[in-house]
Amino acid sequence: MFFSNLLLFLIDFVTGVVEFLIGLRLVLKLFGASTQAPFVVWVYETTAPLLSPFQGMFPNPVLTDGLILEFSALFALIAYALLSYLLSTLIREVEYLSRRRR
Repeated sequence: MFFSNLLLFLIDFVTGVVEFLIGLRLVLKLFGASTQAPFVVWVYETTAPLLSPFQGMFPNPVLTDGLILEFSALFALIAYALLSYLLSTLIREVEYLSRRRR
């Protein structure tokens, strides 16, 4: 029980950090944040590996004044949330089945 609760906590924590960083990237791209700012560069570099499986799936429309809507990041948010849900459900099911056997 402790091990499964720890795993569930870690899954939620890691998913929360990933979702926060990708969401931050979306907002920075949408508002046209300057790539000269070190924080913006850090966010883009940190989230690049997280988005690499989804790059090129969808076009990134450029709105007025260079604002970018990054659909691959939106899709990544959904995909990581779904993966987190599936992993959590799997852990809960395994824990339930192991309790039932006792």
